[in-house]
Amino acid sequence: MGPGGGFGMGWMWIWWLLVTVGVIAVVVGLVRAGGSSGSRGGDTSGRRSSARDILDERFARGEIDEQEYRARRRELDES
Repeated sequence: MGPGGGFGMGWMWIWWLLVTVGVIAVVVGLVRAGGSSGSRGGDTSGRRSSARDILDERFARGEIDEQEYRARRRELDES
């Protein structure tokens, strides 16, 4: 092995450190981007509209009747 062979391998840990930090940064960025769709903070308007959408879908599929739909819709509008 030449004189530069041992020197190059000694610095290889820096390469793996940079790769590891890069992967962690990408994962953290993806988690933050995915979690910002209304799951943070005290904003309940996202949850209200989501619950309303689910209620509308259940009524449209015939899972609940009109009386139950109106009662639950009234409860959502009041909260």
